Amino acid sequence: MNLDVAGIILAGGQSRRMGGGDKSLLPLGGGCVLDEVLSRFGPQLDMLALSANGDPARFARFGLPVLADTVEGFAGPLAGILTGLEWAAAGTPCKAIVSAAGDTPFLPADLVDRLVAAAGGHPGSIAVAFSSGRRHPTFALWPVECRGALRHFLVGEDNRRVSAFIERQGHVEVEFPVLQSAGQPVDPFFNINVPDDLARAEDLLQSMTS
Repeated sequence: MNLDVAGIILAGGQSRRMGGGDKSLLPLGGGCVLDEVLSRFGPQLDMLALSANGDPARFARFGLPVLADTVEGFAGPLAGILTGLEWAAAGTPCKAIVSAAGDTPFLPADLVDRLVAAAGGHPGSIAVAFSSGRRHPTFALWPVECRGALRHFLVGEDNRRVSAFIERQGHVEVEFPVLQSAGQPVDPFFNINVPDDLARAEDLLQSMTS
């Protein structure tokens, strides 16, 4: 476990394609999607918080700090990442945070270690996950020192594109292998966007645990 890195789970999306509400609280397995995310992400970190707007009481049973965006207007994942960076800078000794999406129940169990290792060879850069030919910009290590540049990008320039900020800051991509479930490849960053995705996640979870 890396004590210099805190984690932020991005659970503040508006979930329009799921009909609204919190995707991370949808039922999955014996609990909810967030339970699965935490079972993989939580053991990798000593300090962890949730990024979510609205009433924090709905996440009370998880026992984690719930951070509302410090930028108004539901400005997307970058607002949650900025809030996480500012929380880490103000209240922890951490030099970086690792972000993860709250709707991705099969994320890699070695996500943090591998991002930290990659970032170590590129000081000041963002280390971002990559799999199956795609970058996953909400799964990344962000140096705490980039929070000023991110606030300017998000507020001063009104730019909400996560990949655009990553490109500007400089980054290193970290390749993660696909998983296997019942002989079929599964991207570890598979996320739940629509009801059919939730049904698939349930099937995948059952096949992985049977």
